Amino acid sequence: MMKKMATGLLALAATGALAFATPATASAATSATTTAAATTAAAGSSDYDYSENWGSYFSSNHKAKARGWIGVEWDKYQKWNSVRVKGSLYDLDHRTYKQGGKCAYVKFAVHHFGDHDGQWYDGKSYTYCGAGGAKQFQFSKNRVDSVRVKVCQIPLHSSSPTRCGDWEYLYTAESE
Repeated sequence: MMKKMATGLLALAATGALAFATPATASAATSATTTAAATTAAAGSSDYDYSENWGSYFSSNHKAKARGWIGVEWDKYQKWNSVRVKGSLYDLDHRTYKQGGKCAYVKFAVHHFGDHDGQWYDGKSYTYCGAGGAKQFQFSKNRVDSVRVKVCQIPLHSSSPTRCGDWEYLYTAESE
């Protein structure tokens, strides 16, 4: 009997606490939604059927970072689409090149409709050498059902990325 009474009092206290917390939570949620809507609107999402901010994604040693926005616009018959990716690439490696410092590198891969063999095609890649700074980028592709991104580092005069993070999916047509 005592256990049931204690459980009842705890439930009552939790309900009261929830009632007091709800307005603050609702206010915070409204603020977060407003901030997210402003960010998305700034990226130009009103013209897109699907849009989302992505990232931040890092190289495996966290010395390169990329983040951005993706928008997908479909034709009126839903037969083809146009995908637009915008973003920033950050070089977080403050070492000199003599000390082993490297540049930031981001690589995109796309999969097209009808390519059932699992083939991914090189989308675009960008390199930025400038510790503490960032490089803006953007590109578009058509007839795309998936886009993924990988962030790496790359030596100053090299074409071979190192310290790559995992592939991260930015968009799949099934997710819409």
